[in-house]
Formats: sequence, structure tokens, C-alpha cells
Amino acid sequence: MSFSVNILGYNSAIPKINSHPTAQLINVNERYLLIDCGEGTQVQLRRAQVKFSKINHIFISHLHGDHVFGLIGFISTLQLLGKTTPIHIFGPEGIQDFILNQFKHTQTKSSFEINFHELNHTDSRLIFEDNKIEVYNIPLAHRIYCNGYLIKEKKKLKNLNIEAIQQYEDIERCDYYNLKKGKDFVRENGEIISNEVLTFPAPKPKSYAFCSDTKYNEQLIPIIENVNLLYHETTFMHDLKDLALKTGHSTALEAATIAKKANVGKLIIGHFSNRYPDPSVLVAEARSVFQETYPPELLQPVIID
Repeated sequence: MSFSVNILGYNSAIPKINSHPTAQLINVNERYLLIDCGEGTQVQLRRAQVKFSKINHIFISHLHGDHVFGLIGFISTLQLLGKTTPIHIFGPEGIQDFILNQFKHTQTKSSFEINFHELNHTDSRLIFEDNKIEVYNIPLAHRIYCNGYLIKEKKKLKNLNIEAIQQYEDIERCDYYNLKKGKDFVRENGEIISNEVLTFPAPKPKSYAFCSDTKYNEQLIPIIENVNLLYHETTFMHDLKDLALKTGHSTALEAATIAKKANVGKLIIGHFSNRYPDPSVLVAEARSVFQETYPPELLQPVIID
């Protein structure tokens, strides 16, 4: 099962020539999720060669422009492309009014159903699931109501040990599903064959945590503990920690501290202030605390394994 994160943009408020405000495309076995939709997201999706119609679920962290100003344009493009299937938009209270007001004043009528799922709770909850994934919100500490998102694969079925199964003539193909689910096999003579003999352990589910704008906040640690990959905003270096606190942002050192305390596999940092023309200085600061820290690479999908 493939699980990848494609960073479409990672700037803070102001776009640059070669980078854009926050947006990410998550692909879980061809299930596409868009997280945030800053200005320029559509262009980046084109460059990523993603078919727009595959995106049916959008998760917005908060209503600051660098995370949402590309959304109405993306929805308008979906209409021009003739989309008819519904989309689901998850975001803070006000996201529906934000979109529908733009429809009103541009006299736009949607050709497809838009389902808004407005969030206002301050704890982490399951907000979406299907047969493949679960998505939880991650309460963050920004200047306005803001959430990150935790995406987890659902528990997988066990793998069959075909060589062991073939030792028993009364195990038929119709029994395979129950074996994959972990059930023992009861033979016709009443003998019980342990499931551990007939299967291999299931692959461990993969997970990804996206932490958008937030000041240092240890309350998110138990939510993101042991995730394979964490993206955490890193607007400033630690010499500006007072400014970070005032504006509701994190320093590179603080993001790395969260990653270390949460025992994550890898950390990607982003949302850099434009005062840093070379983000390698932020990466170096973070690596002084958490070695497995990496810069964002635009349109280079990160495979979670």
C-alpha cells in the first residue's frame, strides 16, 4: 500500500518565485487528500501531474490567507472541468461562509455538491474515515483557531503463510479471509491450528502528522507519538523565540524538540519566514536536537515506509 506526501508549497505568508504558501497532497493507495490550499496550489498540482477530479477531500488548518486563498480558485476549476461528484471540505467554523460568500458575489453556482465539515472542538477527534484511512484533527496553538491533521492507515490484514497452509488439505480458499483477520483454523476432526502457524504478521500501519501554524505546544505530543513522518512549521530560528511566541509560531529548535519527545520517525520543517533566504540554517538548528530533520522539497513525493 503506497503512502506519500507531496509538498506543493511551504512558504509563510508571502509567495516567492520558486515556492508557494502551504499546501500538501497526500496519497494513500490512490486516495488523494489535499491539506491546506494556499495561493498557487492549482499550478503546483498541474506540475505534480495530478488529476484534479481525484481530490474529493480537503482539510484546511485555519483561515489565514496563506493557507486558504487558493481554495476558491481550485473549486472554480473543478467546476470548469465538469466535476459532478461531491467534495468534502474540513476546516474551522467560517469556512462555509468564506466559500459561499465568494460564490454569491461572483454569481457562481456549483455543479457538484460541497459538504462542509466545520470544526470547533479543542480536543483531538476522529473526523473522517473510510475503509483505508482515519483522519484526526490535531489542536494547535496559533493566533486563531487552528488544527493540524493526523492521517493513519487502518490496521491491515495478516499475510498468509501459503507453504504452511498447504500442509492442511481441509483449508480452502474460502477460509483465507478469516485467517488474514487473525482467526485460528478448526479442522474437521476438531483440531485447532493456531493462526500464528498459518500467517505472517500484518505490516504495521503507517502514519503522517501535519502540524500547521502553532507556537510550541507539548499537548500535541501524545497525539502524534510514534508517527512515521511529521511536518512541523518552523517560521523562525530560536534567537527569535520571543517573536515566535508573540505571533503564534515555532522555532526550528522547538519543532525538533516536539519531534524528539514524540519519538517520530522523520521530521520535515517548513513555513519559513522570508528573512531566511537559505533554509539550511533552520535545518541545521533543528538537527542539533533531532538528527532526522529534512527540508521540504517541492513536488518530490516523500514515501512513508
